[in-house]
Amino acid sequence: MNHNDTPKARYSPPERERTLTALRASGVDVLIVGAGINGAVTSAALASAGASVAVLDRGDIAGGVSSHSSNLAWGGIKYLESGELRLVRKLCLSRNRLMDAYPSTVREIRFFTSIRRGFRFWAVFVWLGALLYWLMGNCRMQVPRYLTRSQIEREAPEIAADEVVGGLEYSDCYLYDNDSRFVFNFIRQAMDSSALVANYVAVERLTWNESAARWQIKCRDRVSNEAFSLEVKALVNCAGPDADLLNESSGIVTDHHHVLSKGIHLIVDRVTELRKVLTFFASDGRLFFVIPMGPKTCIGTTDTPVRNSGVSVTSEDRDFVLANANAMLNLEQPLTTDDIIAERVGVRPLAIAGVQQTQDWVQLSRKHEIEVDRERCYVSVFGGKLTDCLNVGDEIVVRLEALGIPMKASRPVWFGEPGETERQAFMLHAAQVELDRLTAAHVSEPLSRRFWRRYGKAAFALVDAIKADPREAELVLAEAEYTRAELRLIAEREMIVELGDFMRRRSKIEQVIRRGTLIADPGLREVSEILFGAQADALLDAYIGESDC
Repeated sequence: MNHNDTPKARYSPPERERTLTALRASGVDVLIVGAGINGAVTSAALASAGASVAVLDRGDIAGGVSSHSSNLAWGGIKYLESGELRLVRKLCLSRNRLMDAYPSTVREIRFFTSIRRGFRFWAVFVWLGALLYWLMGNCRMQVPRYLTRSQIEREAPEIAADEVVGGLEYSDCYLYDNDSRFVFNFIRQAMDSSALVANYVAVERLTWNESAARWQIKCRDRVSNEAFSLEVKALVNCAGPDADLLNESSGIVTDHHHVLSKGIHLIVDRVTELRKVLTFFASDGRLFFVIPMGPKTCIGTTDTPVRNSGVSVTSEDRDFVLANANAMLNLEQPLTTDDIIAERVGVRPLAIAGVQQTQDWVQLSRKHEIEVDRERCYVSVFGGKLTDCLNVGDEIVVRLEALGIPMKASRPVWFGEPGETERQAFMLHAAQVELDRLTAAHVSEPLSRRFWRRYGKAAFALVDAIKADPREAELVLAEAEYTRAELRLIAEREMIVELGDFMRRRSKIEQVIRRGTLIADPGLREVSEILFGAQADALLDAYIGESDC
C-alpha cells in the first residue's frame, strides 16, 4: 500500500534501530502487518510458540482503533438482543479468562443502567437479560440487581430520572490503565520472546513469488524514509480497518470483508463520584456510557458508517454526545464544548460475509473471522474486539502451524501477568526501599502496585533506580503521575518515536489533561529530553506545533 507522508520530526530509539538492523540481516518466517490488538496478541502467541516473527505498523503501536475504545473488556451483553447467544457465551468466557490472566489490569466494575419510558423492552425484561448474561459468564461476577426508579434516584442522583421507569445493575470489566497500554504490553512480551517489532514502518508492496514460495515485501522506514525489502514464508494481515486494502493490493480474495463504523468519546471533568459505569440507551438505540476515568469522565459512543479509516471528530459528533449526556444526566450546568478536555475517535472494523450490508447498523457484532489462503501462506484477520483477543492469538498459532511454520513441540502459556511468587518478590523489594512511603504524598495509588501493573518484571529496575537516587521517584509533570525513573525505562523499552506516542498511547496523559496545561508545564521539556536526548527540542516543537493546528 502506498501512503504519502508529510516530512515530520521523528526519533528512532536504539532498540528500534537494532530491530530494523536484525530484520534486514536475518529476516523472519512470519510477518504480521499491523500492531493493534490482533497483531499484538498474534505476535506474542507466535513468538512464545517459537516462531520466527516480525511485526510492522505504519504508525505507532496501538495507534488506531486499539487506542480509541471505551477501555472496557465486556462480554457483549448487547448481542443478547440480536440472539447471538453463542457469541455472548464465548465473549463472557473470554472476559473471564482475561480477568484470571491479568488481575492487576482487567477488573470488575458495576454498570448502572436506567431504562426510560417508551423503551422497546420493559425494564424487568432487561434485568432478566442481565441475569441470563450473568449465568452465561458462569456466575463469575456479582449478581445483577433490579432497580426501581426510587432506588435509582437515591443511589445515583446524577441520573435525570424524570422519564426513568426502572433499571438494573450488573457487572463487566474495565482496563485499569488504558487500552493502548494493554496492547503495548503484548508487543513487549513478544519482543522479550525474540519477536522483531518496529513501529512507523510502512508495507508498500507485497508480491508472491510462486517459484520460491515466499512473499517479497517492500517496506519503508517512515523515520529515515529509507526503503528496504524482506522475504517471508507467511504473512498475517492484522491491519484492522485497512485489512481489505492490503488484501486487494496483494491479490488476496476473501469471503469476508469489513464495513467500518466511527465511534467517538468525549472526556470531561468528573461528572459523578459514583465509581460505576452509567449506562443508557442513546437516541439512536445504541448503548451509551458514562465511564469513570480516574479524575475524569469518558462519555460516548457514537456509531456512524464511514468508508475509510481517516476519520475525525465532527461538530455533529460532539453535539450528539453532549445532547445525550445532558438529557440523561442531572447536572448543575449542561455540558458544552468548552468542557471537553480531550477526544477519542476510532473506526471499528466489522466483519461481514459477502457483499451485502446489514440495514441495522447498530446490531452488527464485533466477532472476529480468520481466513487462510493456504497456497500463498496468507492469513487475514477480520473484526474482533479486545475481550476476545486471547482466542485470536491461539487460533492463528494453530493455522500457521498447519501451514508448516516451525513451532516448539511443547509451548508455555503465552499470556498473563508474572506469577504470584514474582509479584510478592517485587513487593518485598519495593518495601525494602520504602517505595510507597517515599511517594505517598504525590500519587493516587501505591507506586509499587502501579509499577507492577504497568511494567511487570521490568519494575525491579525502577525500584533499583529509585534506591540509588531518590530523585528518580519525583513526578516530572505537575498533573501526571509519571516518575523520572519510569520515563527512563519507557525511553529504553517502549519505542517512542514521537512525543504523542508516550503522551496519548503508552500513557493517557493527553487524554486527561488539557493540551494547553501540558504545553505550559515546564516538565514537558524534561520529558522530551529523557525520551529523545539530543533531538528533544525538535520533537517537542513538533508536538507543540500539532497542538496549534
